[in-house]
Amino acid sequence: MFRIARLIAAKDLRVEMRSRVVTNQVLPFAAIVMVMFAFALNSDAVVSRVAPGLVWLATLFSLLILVQRSFAIENADGATDALRAAGVDPGGIFLGKAMALAAQLAVLEVVLLVSAVVLYSTELRVGGIVLLLVTFVAATVGLALVGTLYGGLAGGVRGRETLLPLLLLPVVAPVLIGATRATESALGTGGATVAEGWPWVGLLGVFVALFSVGGTLAFGPLIEE
Repeated sequence: MFRIARLIAAKDLRVEMRSRVVTNQVLPFAAIVMVMFAFALNSDAVVSRVAPGLVWLATLFSLLILVQRSFAIENADGATDALRAAGVDPGGIFLGKAMALAAQLAVLEVVLLVSAVVLYSTELRVGGIVLLLVTFVAATVGLALVGTLYGGLAGGVRGRETLLPLLLLPVVAPVLIGATRATESALGTGGATVAEGWPWVGLLGVFVALFSVGGTLAFGPLIEE
């Protein structure tokens, strides 16, 4: 299963490298979202206070684009059906697509964090670097797992462009909350301490564990339906 996952992830990343959708479309979209947040709030104090939440909101909006594109490509040429007909382990397909999606999200989040530092006058604390890195890894994996699972569910349904946000957004609420609170602690936003962020990382860890196991088991029946 893990060998299949590596092959699927490599395939998805090659497709992205050739199309450059992330660099040419998703990254500019995320940057525009960050700029629009700054204009909408129109207050340095407010923007600096809510910067961690804005980073993860922009990530979430971009996630919808990445997931829809990933499964649109698969469904357009029947690649998913071909893999299933060939007897490829659906758990491997799920983990591979999640790995590729996580890699793309990681690049996006680095750009968003740099944008927050530049646009929102956010400061990075040395003492919070470890917490920040662990938070970004856990939240990225969690978002990738959920995006892959619900992308597969909505991929073959009519009206999937509007159905996916309705399915995905309520489920990722724990990730959004946990990642925002942990990032606030790592950056010291609002006087938060580093110690206050680790319980939120624990929440993210539980979320990742649940969806990694549940997604691996459920992905096959979902795409068959």
